[in-house]
Amino acid sequence: MNTKIIIADDHPMLLKGLHEELLAHDYNVVAAAKNGAEALESIVKNEADIAILDIEMPILNGFEVIKKSKELSLKTKFILLTSHKEARFIYKAKNLNISGYLLKDEAFEEIKKCIEAVENGETYFSATFNNIFDTKISPELKKLQFLSPSERTIIRLIAQGKSSSEISETLLISVRTVQKHRANILSKLDIPSSSDALTVWVQQHLELVLSL
Repeated sequence: MNTKIIIADDHPMLLKGLHEELLAHDYNVVAAAKNGAEALESIVKNEADIAILDIEMPILNGFEVIKKSKELSLKTKFILLTSHKEARFIYKAKNLNISGYLLKDEAFEEIKKCIEAVENGETYFSATFNNIFDTKISPELKKLQFLSPSERTIIRLIAQGKSSSEISETLLISVRTVQKHRANILSKLDIPSSSDALTVWVQQHLELVLSL
């Protein structure tokens, strides 16, 4: 299978090392891009089968490249190769239905396994990815399902940085009612009660909240 592969990373040494390693293992690397815009252009121009992208890149980040490629209805499959282990990045990647998510500190053997899986129409995620999703993200998603429609609206407004008084004005309800909703949300999400506990939780789980 002569799979056409695009790689992209804004760190020259990492990009060079990955490029050389792939070529040494007889992979067909048709382009190496140093930013997201170059990556997207190369994907379109070369009709790439697989794109291996870093998340944080200039002009367009990895997520934006994937979104724009999907908007163009491209058939390219995506593997994110990153140093990010944070839950918010993993949740965002999961939502984009990517084919692979690998960590840069893993052995090249993992990249080979991932490419092979993707070529066979499968997905391949780092063990760390799956562990974080199962232990940190999935439990929070289950808790969010217990929120009422009103509570979901309020937590989304908190995510926008609105205070209780601003939420009160937006929804035409009393501040006391907002505070009651906030207390219920804290209870349902099993968050210890303190003055800014809910705001902190929302910022740490922003991707989850915005998906409600």
